[in-house]
Amino acid sequence: MSMAGNLRKVRGLRRVGNLRSVRGLRRVARLGRRTPRVDLSHPARSPLGSSVVKCVTYRKGVRQTTARDGDLVEAVRQVREGDEGFVWLGLHEPTEQEFVGIADLFDLHPLAVEDAVHAHQRPKVERYGQTLFAVFKTVCYVDHAELTATSEVVHTGEIMVFVGRDFVITVRHGRHGSLGPLREELEATPDQLAQGPSAVLHAIADQVVDDYLAVTESVQEDVDEVESEVFAPTGARSADPGRIYQLKRELLELKRAVVPLGRPLQILAAKPTRLVAPEIQAYFRDVDDHLKRVTDQIAAFDELLNSILQAHLARVTVAQNEDMRKITAWAAIVAVPTMVCGIYGMNFDHMPELRWQYGYALVMGVIATACFTLYRGFRRNGWL
Repeated sequence: MSMAGNLRKVRGLRRVGNLRSVRGLRRVARLGRRTPRVDLSHPARSPLGSSVVKCVTYRKGVRQTTARDGDLVEAVRQVREGDEGFVWLGLHEPTEQEFVGIADLFDLHPLAVEDAVHAHQRPKVERYGQTLFAVFKTVCYVDHAELTATSEVVHTGEIMVFVGRDFVITVRHGRHGSLGPLREELEATPDQLAQGPSAVLHAIADQVVDDYLAVTESVQEDVDEVESEVFAPTGARSADPGRIYQLKRELLELKRAVVPLGRPLQILAAKPTRLVAPEIQAYFRDVDDHLKRVTDQIAAFDELLNSILQAHLARVTVAQNEDMRKITAWAAIVAVPTMVCGIYGMNFDHMPELRWQYGYALVMGVIATACFTLYRGFRRNGWL
């Protein structure tokens, strides 16, 4: 090959990217030779495979093609050769076997792959080489006709996001948190999607935090309902402490999903990285502000539920004290005839007024007068 040909080849490689991109192209080429396609075919879940929900290529914010019948390798090759655009691959609860080819194709770190497959991770943002790995906890409110001591109020799931220079891989766990509507919204705003994979990362974070806000509004209705029952007038249906405790447990689950996300969002908003466009980084600060609002609401709900539980226990204690005072008052009133009858039941022959004609009437009058006096006294003092 001539010197000019070699120079053109070198310039072409530079246009593709740095040495890592060259290795990526070589890896794609090897995969193309050894395994012509990543096997995604499985009729049980979707046209693309058992775990693949959608695979789309974007250039300048415009949707180009949809990978079908396992042509993911070809889509990646075209994006990297053209040195523009990115591939968005969406997965739902993939298995380790399903992730092997994808991890090799995109050079994903084994630790991140393990977290994405097995889930149950804390919200976090980690960088593995040229790939950014983010974990978000998704939440949804479980509708219920009536809150009981066993009601499920909050259901959680997870979304893992791999962000590279030319790809986004989303891995969703759980029955909710579908990214289909989000994908359609982004495709309707090509200018934002043209910012690259970091725009998708921001959109996912924004949707997750917006769901937090919606869930907290619904939880507030349950808190208000319990609060109304606790402070309801006497005679109304009293609150069940089991319902208050269950609501507090569900609030704790929501807190575990929301609070740990604060630090990752601060990193995305304040720490510059080549994988997040500067224009997008400013938007993460807005998401962080919304998250702080949710965190404050959850803390307020927690304190309010503690106060509600204490108020409920205080009302129970007050009711018990009132019952004990009534019982004590009636016991004191009944003690008067019991004492008199006990004295005259001793069966002595020589007792005052024992043989008197009006003795019975006098004793009954004394008993009635004493009982009435005690009753008036207890009534005046609020015991009866």
